[in-house]
Amino acid sequence: MTDPIRVKPTARQLEYQQWEFGLFLHFGLRTFYEGYVDFDERPMSPSAFRPALLDCEQWIRTAKEAGMNYAVLTAKHHDGFSNWPTRYSTFSVEHSPWKDGKGDVIREFTDACRKYGVKPGLYYSPYDGSADFYTQDAKAYDDYFVNQITELLTNYGDIDILWFDGCGSEDHEYDWPRIIGEIRRMQPNILIFNMGDPDFRWVGNEDGIAPDPCWNTVDATEFSILTDEADRLAERLWLPAECDVQLRSNWFYSDNDLHTLKSLRELMGLYSLSVGRGANLLLNIGPDREGRLPPADTDRLLAFGAEIRRRFGAPIAALPDFAESDGKWEVTLREPRLIEHIVIGEDLTDGECVRSFVLTVVTAKTRRRIRLYEGRSIGHKRIIRLPAVKVRGVALEILESEGEPKIRELSVFPAGDEEN
Repeated sequence: MTDPIRVKPTARQLEYQQWEFGLFLHFGLRTFYEGYVDFDERPMSPSAFRPALLDCEQWIRTAKEAGMNYAVLTAKHHDGFSNWPTRYSTFSVEHSPWKDGKGDVIREFTDACRKYGVKPGLYYSPYDGSADFYTQDAKAYDDYFVNQITELLTNYGDIDILWFDGCGSEDHEYDWPRIIGEIRRMQPNILIFNMGDPDFRWVGNEDGIAPDPCWNTVDATEFSILTDEADRLAERLWLPAECDVQLRSNWFYSDNDLHTLKSLRELMGLYSLSVGRGANLLLNIGPDREGRLPPADTDRLLAFGAEIRRRFGAPIAALPDFAESDGKWEVTLREPRLIEHIVIGEDLTDGECVRSFVLTVVTAKTRRRIRLYEGRSIGHKRIIRLPAVKVRGVALEILESEGEPKIRELSVFPAGDEEN
């Protein structure tokens, strides 16, 4: 084992990784225009914004019941419509008939998050299709950018995440030192997604799938679905990945995509391919035109949360049951059991050590040791799904590491239909 200088996460980054599962909420003026797409040239009017039954508490209560720990709401998408009464644009809720122009979606969202103990995050598109000076006057646009971000970060208490979407910004230069400096000054504990001075990164696709291996330390970030170019970093940084994916085929609500609602089986697959590969999962639902999560989406999300708890709520062996010696952890079960999942987690406080590992089982009848799985990264969490197999024991062995590995979690779970 070598012991090089490793990149270490901040305490705040480790906290983010522990959240694991969050709700993405695309809601705004676009919600009221069926079929409206990114960078659509059709005009929209704030007069259409009429969420008569807006219920942010329903959004966040559902997220909490599903086991989600954070939520990210579109404060402003690419079209430029502001979900709060901004002083710097007339394209906002203040100029809509909703609550006679006195409504504030951001206020209701952040209040709901605090009521239910869910971490609030705000999506802000650096690109703004409503600002005609976006391409004409970079300094004026940076002023506008900073002014709007100042409103969001000084009027709503602590915000945990500021989520920057790079779409539309491929050829635009922002004064990031100024912008980030102001953000960090106003909210030193905020986590920034993917642009400027990021604390965590986009996984690189909108399918909810992390690569294997999925390392936490990278030297570049992908920032937009519209380009294959990556932003090179000046040095290797600890930037955990987040997988964002839609529950339906559209980010915003549509009357015509209910048939695309992901099945529970697909969602569990995505959970294994995101959280199960050490990334966070940010699952999107578009609230409907009344301002509520649609019933079908709500039911599916709650079923998803219930299945995660059912599958991973009651291990038959956990870390304290394992005996550790020289980079190997072993447990002997009280009786042969049919197992299907093994979950491993590294203690990442001092960085990521494990570079390869192997899982071995002791078979039920002949008590032979058989190697069933070899992997590379473990990271915050690694979910290994095995074909259902009856075993008497399980062993984890670290084959290669940079420094002394520390295992934080090691759990064995029974097969879902285990009976005999």
